[in-house]
Amino acid sequence: MAPSSLLAGKTVVVSGVGAGLGHQVAAAVVREGGNAVLGARTEANLVRTAAEIDPGGARTAHLATDITDEGRCRALAALACERFGGIDAVVHVAAWDSHFGGLEDADFETWRGVLDVNLLGTLRMTRACLPALKQRRGGAVVLIGTQSAVAAPSEVRQMAYAASKGALTSAMYSLARELGPHRVRVNTVLPGWMWGPPVEAYVRFTAGSEGVPEAEVLGRLTSRMALPELATDADVADAVVFLASERARAITGQSLLVNAGELMR
Repeated sequence: MAPSSLLAGKTVVVSGVGAGLGHQVAAAVVREGGNAVLGARTEANLVRTAAEIDPGGARTAHLATDITDEGRCRALAALACERFGGIDAVVHVAAWDSHFGGLEDADFETWRGVLDVNLLGTLRMTRACLPALKQRRGGAVVLIGTQSAVAAPSEVRQMAYAASKGALTSAMYSLARELGPHRVRVNTVLPGWMWGPPVEAYVRFTAGSEGVPEAEVLGRLTSRMALPELATDADVADAVVFLASERARAITGQSLLVNAGELMR
C-alpha cells in the first residue's frame, strides 16, 4: 500500500517544538509529505528534532523563536516563505503549561505571563503567518488547547493554563469567521491526559511520592476512559495533521477532543 501523503508539497509552521507534542507534530508533517518549519525558544531542541525527522535537511528549516516577541514570529514566517515559497498551515504547540495553582494562591503577575504566551503569543504567531496563509486560498490554523479548559482535572490545579487555553478557543470562533473568506480554516485540538514527557513525569512523581507502582497511578487515569489506554502525543499529532490537510477542507471553528473518551461532548 502506498504511504499516506496528507500534506504532500505543503509547508507547515510548527511552534513549540520540544521533546513531546511539538516533536511528534513535526515528525508527522514530514511523514505525511510536508515541509516543516520549526520554532521554539531552545535552539538545541530544534536541531535535535530536525536531525531525527529529516536527516538530509531537505524538508525542514528552523529558527529559535519566542512567540512573545513579534519580531521573532515574523522572522519564522519569513523563513518559511524564503525556504519553501509560502505557508499552508501553522500549528501552535508552544505554551506555558508549568504554572500550577488555583484562585486562592494565584499570582496574577504570573498569570499575565501565561496569558501572554498561550493566548497573545499564539495570536502573534498566527498574525505573522496571515499574509502567506491568505495567498494559499486554502490554508489552515490548528490551535492546541486542553481538555482542562472545559473539564478541570481533580489531580492537578492549572487554573491559569486552563483559562488561557479557554480564551484561545473562544478566539478561534472569531478568527474562523475572520479568515473564512480567505479559505483559511481555524480549528482546535483539545488533548486530555496525553502519554508523553509531561504525563510520564507526573506518573513517576506521583508514584514516588505515594510509594506505589507507576502502573497504579496510570491505572487511575485510564479507568475513566472509554478506551483502556491514554492517547499519546503521536495520536494528537495525527489529529493535528488531519485538520491541517485538505481532508478537513470543510471543517472550521471546531474543537476536537483527543482523550480516549474520558470526556464526551
